[in-house]
Amino acid sequence: MTKTAVVTGASSGIGAATARRLAAEGYDVVAGARRLDRLEKLAGEVPGIRALELDVTSGASVDAFAAAVEHCEVLVNNAGGALGTETVAGASLDDWQSMYDTNVLGSLRMTQALLPKLVDSGDGVLVMLTSTAGLVSYEGGGGYCAAKHAQTAMVETLRLELVGQPVRVIEIAPGMVRSEGFAVTRFRGDADAAARVYAGVPDPLTSEDVADAIAWCVTRPAHVNVDRMVIRPRAQAAQHKVHRIT
Repeated sequence: MTKTAVVTGASSGIGAATARRLAAEGYDVVAGARRLDRLEKLAGEVPGIRALELDVTSGASVDAFAAAVEHCEVLVNNAGGALGTETVAGASLDDWQSMYDTNVLGSLRMTQALLPKLVDSGDGVLVMLTSTAGLVSYEGGGGYCAAKHAQTAMVETLRLELVGQPVRVIEIAPGMVRSEGFAVTRFRGDADAAARVYAGVPDPLTSEDVADAIAWCVTRPAHVNVDRMVIRPRAQAAQHKVHRIT
């Protein structure tokens, strides 16, 4: 029986690249996101991908999605994102609520909905896409850092709670990734501000780089758990140290 991999936030960026890569690895991929038109285009281009509408902030949507997935060997909790660069003192409560609901509670909803199927598979893999922002905080990133720190805590707790169960729990924490739409969304549609994030940086990571890391982790032997993979471009030595060509 072909293994099934679920990828959330699969309509663009890292999610779409991961769906493509896991399909190439031989998985039946169920791609979920709110933008069904983009998912259907992806599914039309890549054999082995099935598009299902999914809003991870809605319990009803998650339940309907999970009911449509017969069995699940891999869950990639990728849906998320950042909003704004304001200080904590000047932050929007709505932005923080949105980031928490998508990144943290969205991952929780999907995990609760599909964990029984991961266990039943006999070799389940749960992947949480966090960020180096979940390991090191920085100015202007309070809400996003808080959400990603919460996801990291969820991963660590799940690994403790599931020890002895046939489920591997993996955290992928990328650094600087020039992925479709991420920075533009963060800067509320300001493409120029988004471009400045990567200005002068030679070869930031791509969505395909992260998808490659995910694919490597999930295809290890069943007894091998990659607890956390931190992946950065060579130009980024740390969260606050980035080489730029001027």
